[in-house]
Amino acid sequence: MLDPQTLKLTLDARVAQVSREAEDIVLIELVHPQGEALPAFEAGAHVDVHVPGGFLRQYSLCNNPTERHRYVIAVLNEPGGRGGSAALQHIRQDETLTISHPRNHFSLAGREARSHLLLAGGIGVTPMMAMLAALDARGATYRMHYCTRSPERTAFLQRLRPHIEAGRVIVHHDGGDPSRGLDIAGLLAVYEPGTHLYYCGPPGFMTAVKNAVGAWPPHTVHFEYFTAPEEQEARENLPFQIKVESTGQVFEVPATESIVDVLRANGFSIDTDCREGYCGTCITRYVGGSPEHRDTVLSEKERKNYVMICCARAKESPLVLDL
Repeated sequence: MLDPQTLKLTLDARVAQVSREAEDIVLIELVHPQGEALPAFEAGAHVDVHVPGGFLRQYSLCNNPTERHRYVIAVLNEPGGRGGSAALQHIRQDETLTISHPRNHFSLAGREARSHLLLAGGIGVTPMMAMLAALDARGATYRMHYCTRSPERTAFLQRLRPHIEAGRVIVHHDGGDPSRGLDIAGLLAVYEPGTHLYYCGPPGFMTAVKNAVGAWPPHTVHFEYFTAPEEQEARENLPFQIKVESTGQVFEVPATESIVDVLRANGFSIDTDCREGYCGTCITRYVGGSPEHRDTVLSEKERKNYVMICCARAKESPLVLDL
């Protein structure tokens, strides 16, 4: 996990190309305005994009991680979304977007993995395109199941054609009826030692996979949400205190407000996007107290030092934040 201050680094990127990838999906290629190399990234990484209209959104990088001259993101037009995707559907070549340096909550396992099983639902395939390139470079053993509604809505179909013909990628079209698609429960019923699982997709897909991995050791299961989980657990909110380490200020966080709400009301500038703990934008180090974690991003190891302040509460007050 990178230091939160490092995660706030941004750069201006020029839109080099915009193309239609599939129905309601555009590809946007971003380059350095002066043609310089971009910060390196690993498969599974994403960038924050400052979208026209005041939005901040996360998009996975779907090009080969060895490429330093460009970043490529895929944007699905979501009519019921929060506005960011709609704005990017109309972005034009040579416009400038401010983006973060890449960060990664969805890394591939190391050489200890004997094989890799990737499950993609719809636009959740985007981080896996970079993963496939990295796995090919390793000579790794893998298979990907890619679930979409129809060929017209299947991003990267031509790029995946060689993988499909080789049997490494299997595409499932369900026509909008998941019961006609991949049998997720059957696929995951038995764990094969040494295999690591990766999954990303819309909420219903994520829930189906999560409910099917009971036989899999937790350290072999990797996932990334791009919307809040369907089954987000309802928990009682109790008031608690936070303390700002650098100033000594102590603030009350009422049951009806978040840590971010309170900090902003007291003059602190805090970047957020999802406000539900799945994007990682508001990651903050804590140095005292005991948080009640409610995010889907941080590992158990990372939770010993970091907290997502958009959704976390405190089990032990004050929660001392390294701000």
